[in-house]
Amino acid sequence: MSTKAELACVYSALILADDDVAVTGEKIQTILKAASVDIEPYWPGLFAKALEGINVKDLITKIGSGVGSAPAGGAPAAAAGAAAEAPAAKEEKKKEEPEEESDDDMGFGLFD
Repeated sequence: MSTKAELACVYSALILADDDVAVTGEKIQTILKAASVDIEPYWPGLFAKALEGINVKDLITKIGSGVGSAPAGGAPAAAAGAAAEAPAAKEEKKKEEPEEESDDDMGFGLFD
């Protein structure tokens, strides 16, 4: 039952955020009533409290992009420069490490 309630509250919060309406427990409950979704009365309040002070649209657009951790202002250019230097340092480390023998060199494989 809780999975249904969680999904219903998430979808309600997304609808509210898409319409640029503040996400509150009462508004989530209103959407759920209009959709004839019956859940425990504490779920809308939990989701509203969890999303308090969070810009849901920014959260959705920045998931998995790594942009959320970048500093604002002129720092993104500096961060990009530092990111360009990081792969070169990793390549140098890889060259210094001695190569390990693989199982193929020993004469046995995974399905032998």
